Amino acid sequence: MSVEENTKPLLLVSACALLDADNRVLLAQRPVGKSMAGLWEFPGGKIELGETPEEALIRELDEELGVKTWETCLAPLSFASYSYEKFHLLMLLFVCRKWEGVPTGKENQQLKWVRGKALRDYSMPPADDPFIPALMDIL
Repeated sequence: MSVEENTKPLLLVSACALLDADNRVLLAQRPVGKSMAGLWEFPGGKIELGETPEEALIRELDEELGVKTWETCLAPLSFASYSYEKFHLLMLLFVCRKWEGVPTGKENQQLKWVRGKALRDYSMPPADDPFIPALMDIL
């Protein structure tokens, strides 16, 4: 495919594997009304113009979960590049083991703490699948 034929916008996203003291990772279920509703994902969201990936993630974790963290607590783990029908997604996954507050679904999403070996039991968007082996290696 030539550059002229690829007219899909590039969507940059930061996501987070919040890991608790028991080495479980937090998953959020996409709420009704959003694309891919019902699928489980790592919390995070779009990187806005002028934001670094870390700044976007810190903002998104506060907005979605009500937790506060800092750039020094975000460790890059992996990235995924996936072409959806209407856009191409580039998603950066960070690991975070330190934050303030109790994660709460502030956008009416269900949350679940999951052990690494159980990650494949949850239906996820295709772009999230490459993160599972990397997380299983550290959990």
